[in-house]
Amino acid sequence: MSLIKAMRKDKRGAAALEFAIIAPLFFMTIFTMIGYGIYLSASHAIQQIAADAARTAVAGLSETERKSLANTFIQSATLDYAFINKKKLTIDVEDDVHNLNQFTVTIAYDASDLPIWKLFSFAMPDEQIKRYATIRLGGI
Repeated sequence: MSLIKAMRKDKRGAAALEFAIIAPLFFMTIFTMIGYGIYLSASHAIQQIAADAARTAVAGLSETERKSLANTFIQSATLDYAFINKKKLTIDVEDDVHNLNQFTVTIAYDASDLPIWKLFSFAMPDEQIKRYATIRLGGI
C-alpha cells in the first residue's frame, strides 16, 4: 500500500487539525463578545451617571448653579460602577438654545484604560464614551 493511501485511511489527528483551523476564529469571537460586554457595561454606567447628575442639577436656578451641582454630585457621589474612574469624567451642563425650558448634562469618559483594548478581537468601538441626559425645567 502506498504512503498516500495509508494517510487517507488514517483519521487520527483529524480533530486536532480541525481545532487548529477553527480555534483562532472561535477565540476571537469570544474575546470580542467579552470586550463588547465590558464596553456596553461602561457605556450604560456613564448614561446612568449623566441621568443622576441631571436630576441633581435640576435644583439649580441658573446654568452656573446647575453646572456646580452636577460637578459636586460627581465628585461627592460614591460611584460603584465597574470599570469607571471618576477622574476621567468630563461634565458639561448647558441650557438648550432652542428650548429655554430644558438643559442637557453631557458626560464624556476616556475609556482608554478599559482592559478590552488589549484583547485579540475584531474591531472595537471608540475609546471616548459620550452620553447625555436632557431635563425639562417644569411644565409640559
